Amino acid sequence: MNFKDILIKRRAINFFDPDRDVEESLLKTVIENAANAPSSYNLQPWKLMVLRDHGRKTSLQALAFNQPKVTEAPVILIVLADRDGWKAGNSSFESVFKDNVDSGKMQQEHKDSFSGTTQTLYGQTSESSQAFANKNAGLFAMSLMYSATEQGLETHPMDGFDHDGVKKEFNIPDNYWIPMLIAVGYLKPGVKVHPKAWRQSYEEMILK
Repeated sequence: MNFKDILIKRRAINFFDPDRDVEESLLKTVIENAANAPSSYNLQPWKLMVLRDHGRKTSLQALAFNQPKVTEAPVILIVLADRDGWKAGNSSFESVFKDNVDSGKMQQEHKDSFSGTTQTLYGQTSESSQAFANKNAGLFAMSLMYSATEQGLETHPMDGFDHDGVKKEFNIPDNYWIPMLIAVGYLKPGVKVHPKAWRQSYEEMILK
């Protein structure tokens, strides 16, 4: 499947086959491939919670307008955007800096400078930290959906849920924002998928 095919085939599916599971090895491949998404300074300020247990998905469904796909899809991913991902001491920050040193891009004595740069760009205000987290997690989430499509899976991103309720129910730390939930699975047999909906043309997208 070439990339154009992936772009066209990727759809927001509402009806999942509840009797067909997603193998753990396949899900791991999808997530690992998606991890190649770009991010600011390669800081990768994202994490995932993977829900497979029906009871946990039922709890989530009650906080997501009772959307049936939350329990019908075999896997629900809670995408977490880390507002502290730019900070020295954060696990992703430390891993990125170590990789930069190991590859020769930076020296150990550059850490304070690197930390100062990320703090200036992403830590001046709560709004800048929120924007940093959301835009990067969004890039990852889109890569997840394309990666799933390439592996023959269907997805549906959801932003219709009680954000604070989900954080409380699943004990999610305060530094994480939840930009979306993503249902992952296979199309329910017999369900017709409508043609791709309207998209802006090149001329409509370009402002003059």
